[in-house]
Amino acid sequence: MDKNERDFIILQSFGTYNNLPNELMTHMAKKEKVESIEIIESPEALQQEVSKVTELVEKNKSSVATILGGVVLLIAAYFGYQWYSTTQDAEGEKKLYKAVYAFESDSLAAAAKDLAKVSDEFGGNTQNLADLYLGITLLKQGKFDQSIEKLKNFSSSDLLVQARAYSLIGDAYAEKKSFADAIDYYKKASEHKPNKFFTPTYLLKLANAYEANKQVKEAVDTYSIIVEKYGQSAESIPAKKYKAILESSISE
Repeated sequence: MDKNERDFIILQSFGTYNNLPNELMTHMAKKEKVESIEIIESPEALQQEVSKVTELVEKNKSSVATILGGVVLLIAAYFGYQWYSTTQDAEGEKKLYKAVYAFESDSLAAAAKDLAKVSDEFGGNTQNLADLYLGITLLKQGKFDQSIEKLKNFSSSDLLVQARAYSLIGDAYAEKKSFADAIDYYKKASEHKPNKFFTPTYLLKLANAYEANKQVKEAVDTYSIIVEKYGQSAESIPAKKYKAILESSISE
C-alpha cells in the first residue's frame, strides 16, 4: 500500500452539499436543499474505514472515482490519532484523548475547554492537533473569529489535512459573510496538492462563494473547471446545472 492510497479516506454520505457553511447554504437554498457542517468521526471508526477503502482501491482502482453521492472529508480525526498515538508526550496524549472524546460526543463546551488547555500547555504535534480540533469546535459553536485564529495556527505537510484546514477557514469566513476572504481560502484548499477525490468539493465551495460575492464570471469559470477537469466527480452534476443557470442569466 503506497502513501496516496493510505491517505485517501473515502466515505459515502447522503446529499451533495452537506459540507457547505450556513451562509453559502442560504445563498444556494433556491437551488438545492443543504445541511450543516459535517462532523469529524472517531479515530477508531475511521481506521476501520481506511482498511475497507484501501482494500477497495487495491481490488478496483479504476472505479473509485465513480462512487456516487457526496464525499465527506472525515480525515482530521484519523491523522490526529496517528500523530498523538506516536508522540512521546504521554501527559499531553492523555489530555488530548479526553478532549477528543468530548469532541466526538458532541460535547462542544467541554471539548473547547479541554482543547484550549491542551493547546496552551503543550507544544509540537499535540498542540498542532489540539488547535485543529479546537478550530472545528469553535466553528460549530458559531465563534467564527476564534475558529479562524486556531485553524490558522494549524500546519501540516500531508496530502489532505492542510487543504481541509484551509477549507474550514473558508467556511468560517463564509459564515461571517466575508466572502472575499472565504474565496481566498477555498482557492488555497483547491490548489493544495489537487486530486480527483476532494478537490472538486473545494472548487464547488469556491464557485458558490464567487456567486455569493457577485463574481459571476469567476463562478462560471470555476464551475467549468469542475466539469472539464473533474467530469467524473459527483460535483460535476450540480456544477453543470449552476453554470447553465448563470450563463442563462448573463445572456438575458
